[in-house]
Amino acid sequence: MPEYGYFLSCEQYGPAELIEQARMAEQAGFQSLWISDHYHPWTDEQGQSPFVWSVIGALSEAVSLPVETAVTCPTVRMHPAVVAQAAATSAVMSPGRFRLGVGTGEALNEHILGDAWPPAHIRLEMLEEAIQVMRRLFTGEEVNHHGTHYTVENARLYTVPDEPVPIDISGFGPAATKLAARVGDGYVTTMPDASMVEQYRKGGGGGKPVSGGTKVCYGTDREECVRTVHRLWANELLPGELGQVLPSPKHFEQAQSLVTEDMVGESRVCGDDVDEHVAELRRFADAGFDRIHVNQIGPDLRGFFDFYRTKVLPQLQQAG
Repeated sequence: MPEYGYFLSCEQYGPAELIEQARMAEQAGFQSLWISDHYHPWTDEQGQSPFVWSVIGALSEAVSLPVETAVTCPTVRMHPAVVAQAAATSAVMSPGRFRLGVGTGEALNEHILGDAWPPAHIRLEMLEEAIQVMRRLFTGEEVNHHGTHYTVENARLYTVPDEPVPIDISGFGPAATKLAARVGDGYVTTMPDASMVEQYRKGGGGGKPVSGGTKVCYGTDREECVRTVHRLWANELLPGELGQVLPSPKHFEQAQSLVTEDMVGESRVCGDDVDEHVAELRRFADAGFDRIHVNQIGPDLRGFFDFYRTKVLPQLQQAG
């Protein structure tokens, strides 16, 4: 049976709110946490973007649930040697309960220091080299590395967990999924695509965990929920590579003017129909996912967690 977790959105909530949501998630019966890692929100309307590593430190004390970044980009804005230290400390603070989800990132967050934003195939090269660097550092031994994209000299992590931090790789297309299968400890995606899961398994993923995430808007007024999603998360319906290449929240706001409320209503679960919420998460289960995380977009957090505790999670667990 898949595990069902809660997806903490750093783009929409401040640190104290995220910690409180994590507590509510644990009390509601969710089994794990995802947390996004952004420098900017996608749009100004979302309005937040706390430093994820500080929040993870607080989560380690507030709850006992496993935590995974979904996802960190260890290639441009932060050097992999620095990400490795952050991840190792997080793993020490949450023994056996922390996983590092990584991906090739978005210009929105990664170009802020003035670095060029590379094309997709170069970003995948950088990610693979970054993973090599981080894995060597997780051993606690001194690392010297002079690679194509990164240099590390006399670097040693003194605070490391007993077991190396698992590194899961995000993939939304064949090339990234192939990389995840070849070098990842797990696979992360937000699309319930059985063909990608199959590619990952056959390409080397075997019995390693596949984790997914989705967003819903629980509320008693469906039309109000649709309006809420359209206002806060219309960016998720932008096509192609726009999400990877647009450089600022203002650009996302301009682009998402193309997304209508009807498009949102057709693509996102909105309202309080139990069957719709159950069906959304079952799409991931049916596609072969091991862990499925859901995020509540709307303001009624207490209603959402009570709804999932009493109605949605019991049905999903029975289905297993």
